[in-house]
Amino acid sequence: MSLGEDGYDEDHGLTRTRLPEGEGDPYAPRRGRGGRGGARAGMSSRNLITVVGVVVLLIAAIAFANRGSGSGSDDAKKSGDEVSAGATAPSGVKPVGGKNGGIASGFARTQQGAQSAATNFAVALGGNGMFEKASRHAIVDAIHTPDAARDLQAKLDQAYGTGFLKSLGLNDDGSAPKGQTFVSRTIPVGTKATAFNDSEATVEVWCTGLVGLAGEGSTKPVAQTWFTVTEKLRWTNDDWKLTSSEQKQGPAPVSGDLRASSADEITNAVNGYGGFTYAR
Repeated sequence: MSLGEDGYDEDHGLTRTRLPEGEGDPYAPRRGRGGRGGARAGMSSRNLITVVGVVVLLIAAIAFANRGSGSGSDDAKKSGDEVSAGATAPSGVKPVGGKNGGIASGFARTQQGAQSAATNFAVALGGNGMFEKASRHAIVDAIHTPDAARDLQAKLDQAYGTGFLKSLGLNDDGSAPKGQTFVSRTIPVGTKATAFNDSEATVEVWCTGLVGLAGEGSTKPVAQTWFTVTEKLRWTNDDWKLTSSEQKQGPAPVSGDLRASSADEITNAVNGYGGFTYAR
């Protein structure tokens, strides 16, 4: 059976599967046969391995830092059937107006408040600020209980050491190389409370994220990730605070068939579009 010029069999309508082309600029759109522009964007096996490696490193850093962190009491351990996820509809409650170091604070002592707190904490933990020591210490102090923050600071300093930063293409102090922009942004998709009482809660936050270096010559281009953060919270000083958090990959949908944007487009988008304060 022979296939037609455009990859279709004239009688059966079958298509030819094309293998990925050679690597070039990781941000440049791939070109189709005959040099036509606007062909489907793809990701080479090398870049895919790089993205997966970055995600694994981030997960390892968080897991290492949280080894031995405190867990919730038995009173907070309820089954998923007993603690409703409220389906997937938003609660309609407005976001809180308080801020602690630029991070939302002043959450209600309710299941909705715990989920809102966990969502905003996931955004803070997945942001650029975690990669530089001074801002990381401020974030950890703002969203954790005093005891948890005290235990975590040294562990996180070790987890975000120079070896880890270099593996992401960053300088020793966590800054991006000259002419490039480091992107680490978390976007919550949904939350689920798996345990709750008025003193402690466990909340899962399903997220997508962007991570990588945008700029000409970047060998670690910005790519999308999917992961779930499990956070244990305790009511402390009239607000929800973290006692520990863990992260795992997925669930991840099938990637869309979209053209990859240029380095300048990604940089302008990251610098031009701000984030949100979230409410469940």
